[in-house]
Amino acid sequence: MKKRTLFSALAIGCLVLSGCASKKDLENCQNENRQLTSEYQSAKETIAANNARIKSLEDQLAQAKASAAALQGSLDRSLNNADKNNVNISKLVDQINESNQYIRHLVEVKTKSDSLNMVLTNNLTRSLSREELKEVDVQVLKGVVYISLADNMLYKSGSYEVNERAEQTLSKIAKIIMDYRDYDVLIEGNTDNVPINTANEKMRNIRNNWDLSALRATSVALYLQEHFGVDPKRLTAGGRGEWNPLAGNDTELGKQRNRRTQIIITPKLDQFMDLIDKAPEE
Repeated sequence: MKKRTLFSALAIGCLVLSGCASKKDLENCQNENRQLTSEYQSAKETIAANNARIKSLEDQLAQAKASAAALQGSLDRSLNNADKNNVNISKLVDQINESNQYIRHLVEVKTKSDSLNMVLTNNLTRSLSREELKEVDVQVLKGVVYISLADNMLYKSGSYEVNERAEQTLSKIAKIIMDYRDYDVLIEGNTDNVPINTANEKMRNIRNNWDLSALRATSVALYLQEHFGVDPKRLTAGGRGEWNPLAGNDTELGKQRNRRTQIIITPKLDQFMDLIDKAPEE
């Protein structure tokens, strides 16, 4: 009887130890699963951004190839009358060659621009904390980098003055702007469609949302200049009021999305003019 009791106790102890080990393994698996899920989501977002940039480049290449094919078709038709049009054919061949050179140059410039924008975006995104990423959206659209910041993280309540909370985030954006000196910066203010509160003393001299959006954009431009030494010649500040909404103003969430300030980083205009100067003459 004693032996049977001892055996039962040992069996129960083994089951308890086994249950503890299984619970710990389960917790480890759950933690590993959450980490893998997070890494998978991050990878999906990176792939989606890269696919968008590839699609844009493919569209430009398709247009360039279509132009080259049209010129090639003109050449083929001209060859049928070679005896009468030798001079024109020679000129057309030169145009095709110049067009092909321009296509290659355009692809090189586009590839370089996309690469720089990808590096710029990645550097900025990595420098932002998880909390900042909840209120800062970074996108690349048609070769231009858009940094959208929520108003409640930038400005004092009921004001267009930049608050202390925004300093850390703006310092990271300023570093990117300073690192990429060949890019211009447009700061664009946006609001919802709710009229401003003129009873607020700070808002008494502001006429409407358009005024408010322009003042907020100017405040950010001055902050970047005075606190971080960004060259004001590179900065342009403007307001779009309620006229450039991201969502409908019929919900609080939509209004919140529309109340934003965008910092738009774009290659300098003279770079595009240089590119146009290199285009072949018709």
